[in-house]
Amino acid sequence: MKTRLAAALAALAFTAPLAAEEAPAPAAAVSGEWRTFATEAYRGKRDSVSFVDASHGWYGTGAGDLFATKDGGATWEKVASRPGSFVRAVGFIDRQSGFIGNIGTDYYPGVTDTTPLYRTRDGGKTWEAVDTGEATIKGVCAIDILSVKRIYQGELQPRTVIHAAGRVGGPTGILRSVDGGATWSVIDMAPHAGMILDVKFFDEMTGLVFAATHADPAQAEGLVLRTEDGGKTWAEVYRSGRKLELIWKASFPEGGHTGYATVQSYDAARATQLVIRSDDRGRTWREIEMAQDNTARQFGIGFVSAEVGFVGTAAGGFATKDGGRTWERAPIARAANKFQAVATDDGLRLYAIGTEVQAIDLPAQGKR
Repeated sequence: MKTRLAAALAALAFTAPLAAEEAPAPAAAVSGEWRTFATEAYRGKRDSVSFVDASHGWYGTGAGDLFATKDGGATWEKVASRPGSFVRAVGFIDRQSGFIGNIGTDYYPGVTDTTPLYRTRDGGKTWEAVDTGEATIKGVCAIDILSVKRIYQGELQPRTVIHAAGRVGGPTGILRSVDGGATWSVIDMAPHAGMILDVKFFDEMTGLVFAATHADPAQAEGLVLRTEDGGKTWAEVYRSGRKLELIWKASFPEGGHTGYATVQSYDAARATQLVIRSDDRGRTWREIEMAQDNTARQFGIGFVSAEVGFVGTAAGGFATKDGGRTWERAPIARAANKFQAVATDDGLRLYAIGTEVQAIDLPAQGKR
């Protein structure tokens, strides 16, 4: 994927910005242009999308519905519906096995499901509650799935590490499995953060959570925590120092050394919108100005290299091709909450999900 990705970057072109009141119109699959897929209407934003290859993907909604595609997003089928659940995060290992994160009760109206995490073994058609024993967490906002290899009895064997973390509004915790979901442990994060919005692990032991210091947004400051011992201890590596801020979503492309995260501000009087950047696997962070626009409250972020990336906001999309030094508007629907890059035969496809489900194809050089 890395070779295809590097070749794709040379052909990247940003298209003209949308007016604030416009929504992206459905478009043909043209390389280098954002297109919007036809999906079942949903009031509000969809929160998460998960593709295991260029064809097979899933997304969920706050109504408890799970949709799947077998053709890269051109068509979607509702494969499951669980009223009372709020599908906040989706993460699939392969075409059959995946995990569905539920936000949990006592936060959004109408959510009655107290199970934070489900597993599916048939492509999302049926869900089974993940058994973590007596201990669990309140709800899930993010799922991170990592494939690693370990030496076991002299053989190099594959291993799947899974973290499901949450939640917005607290309380905070992480469900952790290092054996593909066969067994689980629970990490209580209440001593460290008031909310957790995203999670990213680089290996079995080293990871980050993107968070806020307090469960009340009025008191919250943006926070990033790092562990090097599988979550036993955590170090604070970034704090915004400003109230009404959360670190919402993160993106670490190409091996994970350079990464970015969105600083979501609820200060209506604040025009400056910031992202944060790390060049050392999340050990240190610096702030970068994205825009002067108090309507552009940030959500998801997706970088395809250390230099090229996109941010979803309440006012639409923004894009950079110089590592965040400069930004311009991009025709991404409002409130794009999650991005995912997938390798294709011709380069790379970046999916975005929010009020719409969208994608952009980045062709390999010489295949325009």
